[in-house]
Amino acid sequence: MFSIFNIWGTFISVLFYFSLIISLAGLVGNALLLWHLGLHIKKGPFNVYLLHLSATDFLFLACQVGFSIAKIALGYEDTLHFPVIFLWFAVGLWLLAAFAVDCCLNYMFPSYCSPSCRPRYTSAVLCLLIWALTMPAVLLPANACGLLYKGMSVFVCLRYHWVSIVWLGVLVSMACGASMILLICGNCCSLQPPSKFCKVAQCLGILLFFCRLPMVVYWSLRPVIAFLLPFFLPLATLLACVDSSVKPLLYYMKGRQLRKRELLRVVLNRALGEESQSNLGGLSLPMSQA
Repeated sequence: MFSIFNIWGTFISVLFYFSLIISLAGLVGNALLLWHLGLHIKKGPFNVYLLHLSATDFLFLACQVGFSIAKIALGYEDTLHFPVIFLWFAVGLWLLAAFAVDCCLNYMFPSYCSPSCRPRYTSAVLCLLIWALTMPAVLLPANACGLLYKGMSVFVCLRYHWVSIVWLGVLVSMACGASMILLICGNCCSLQPPSKFCKVAQCLGILLFFCRLPMVVYWSLRPVIAFLLPFFLPLATLLACVDSSVKPLLYYMKGRQLRKRELLRVVLNRALGEESQSNLGGLSLPMSQA
């Protein structure tokens, strides 16, 4: 019996240290990405989303590293660990949903989303609204359910918690649905290939489904999962760290050219630099070719 607990304890410790190592690597990658996106790449409606998404990934990983080091030093985990990292996780989830839906709309209706019809600072204003609205959407349920301070009101907790579950479900559905539409239409129903940002949205949607969904599930069913599966949170945290850390590498792989050594700024500009709206493509059926 005790050997089983030792095995689970060792497994949780391995997940913890893997998360710490991946988070440290992701911090470096997102710092470089923020530097180049913020200072060296021209801002456009799509890479503004990716700039803010990189900022949320950086904050998520920084908090994860900080709480992990504090746990190693003090020997116990701070109760604020989960609500704080989930706050930045939720901001990133909202940004992913907005980015995927925007790419989907631009791909399907390019004439209605052209620069002449689209206000200049739409993406920036939407990102700022996401930052402002996510904080109460996460902190109010966390406070009502006793994650920030001791003591909770059951009825208030349930009311806030169900609202948070609904909006998280909507965000996940929007992001995954838009990415799936881009994936299917871009490969099967279009004569013109999707733009590079549509391809990025496809990849981020796949990453979201496999790496971010477990954290959403844990937030939604926290009391039950914490009791039945104590290793689920460390595993979900590891997957979320992988998601936040792998994006800079993904952008680099999409921008690099084989057998060619280039500066990081050149590669990232090729991957994330804005392109002409006329190249965004559009939805057209193969039968139209006849």
